[in-house]
Amino acid sequence: MTLIKDTLKENKRLYRISKIISDLSEETKVPAFLVGGCVRDLLLEPEKHSVDIDIMVEGDGIEFAHKLGKKLKVSTVVPFPKFATARIPYKECEIEVASARLESYDPKSRKPKEIIMTDINEDLQRRDFTVNAMAISLQKNNMGMLIDPFDGLKDLSAKILRTPMIDSDVTFSDDPLRMMRAAYFSAKLGMEIDTQCLEAIKNNAERISIVSQERVTNELLKILGTDKPSIGFILLQEAGLLQYVFPEISVMYGLDQTSEYHHKDIFFHTLEVVDNAANLSDKLDLRLAALVHDIAKPNTRRIDKKKGYTFYGHDDYGARMLKKISERMKFSNKTRDYIVKLTALHLRPISLAKKEVTDSAIRRLIVDASDDAKDLMLLCRADITTKNPNNVKKYLANFDRVDKRIQDVIETDELRAFQSPVRGHEIMEMFNLSAGKKVGEIKKLVEEAILNGDIKNTHSDAMSMLEELKQSKKF
Repeated sequence: MTLIKDTLKENKRLYRISKIISDLSEETKVPAFLVGGCVRDLLLEPEKHSVDIDIMVEGDGIEFAHKLGKKLKVSTVVPFPKFATARIPYKECEIEVASARLESYDPKSRKPKEIIMTDINEDLQRRDFTVNAMAISLQKNNMGMLIDPFDGLKDLSAKILRTPMIDSDVTFSDDPLRMMRAAYFSAKLGMEIDTQCLEAIKNNAERISIVSQERVTNELLKILGTDKPSIGFILLQEAGLLQYVFPEISVMYGLDQTSEYHHKDIFFHTLEVVDNAANLSDKLDLRLAALVHDIAKPNTRRIDKKKGYTFYGHDDYGARMLKKISERMKFSNKTRDYIVKLTALHLRPISLAKKEVTDSAIRRLIVDASDDAKDLMLLCRADITTKNPNNVKKYLANFDRVDKRIQDVIETDELRAFQSPVRGHEIMEMFNLSAGKKVGEIKKLVEEAILNGDIKNTHSDAMSMLEELKQSKKF
């Protein structure tokens, strides 16, 4: 056993809360321990605060949680009797208290069908990986003692992911979501998965289908939130999981594309774009857009004798695909609309960069992208995956030029939140029309004139144009 009380003291918040728990443990005669991710994170970065704190007690976890809630002055504690756990929504972090337990599972569900109360060592054995199967005693007589029956500290140092149980198949069969977590921890912590562990995931990959889509999607988004998401997605593909959790991305694997400013393989190009986007922005939806921007390439892939592989219309096709995919993946409506828009538009700045850019083309791009114009340009920059430094420099310079023109036109035309300066009721009154198709046609003419630069984006210029249309008696 290793005493890490000094390490615990380096994290002032965790140590302060631990002392309160330790006092309660002494008072109630219930052994309590820090467990799981907060222990792992403490050993990796002692001064960094964990988002969640997990407590395990050898006794009634829910009863202990209620008493701890009072000590922390938290009025509401949320119990989960079926799982012998409770959540304390503390102002500084989420605290979860659980009873030390063993679980047995129904083969058709990841939810335990039976819970048996046990001690610290057997509880740690049921956990997903050795690096998460460590505990710190909060008992007075050995406060700060590291309990590490499966050499998690050694694996953490060696950056190896393996299961506490010798038979990894049992670990992943019981709770298939742990396979997704392997990819997440691999990406988050830069860890390699143990060979036996990887084989077990391959053996159980199909069982991911018993996990709810919401939980699977949440794990995918957590992978996207890491510093280098490609690590996690490559592992998902190697383990045979990606075909079940995101088949439209998995099918990209091994498909070549003609190299211009892209990686030749669609799958690895896509992941490189995701990593580039992660370097440019912390915005999760932008990283997701990077993952799906070429989602229709496998469906639109054709061979031209002169040009090689072509993917005509993959932007529009992909945008349409994403509407259905978003429903299946349980993305929010906001996320759906965002990734559909950026996928539909991701080739526009590239085409503008290749030729003389007109104000009219820039205006249309600004209006179509609206508030997401900046993110669209970030996606385009992330989309450059050529290894030729001269080409990278050239393409970035092109995008710089387009970026500047966008800003110039926005400032000149006030197009950031473009909408027609005239309203339908004004058109109906001027042309003596009832609501209908003709009103929309006239309004569209005004908008097109603004976008083409024929008139300014002002109410007076729009009204003058309407007067001219009225005089022409075309409507």
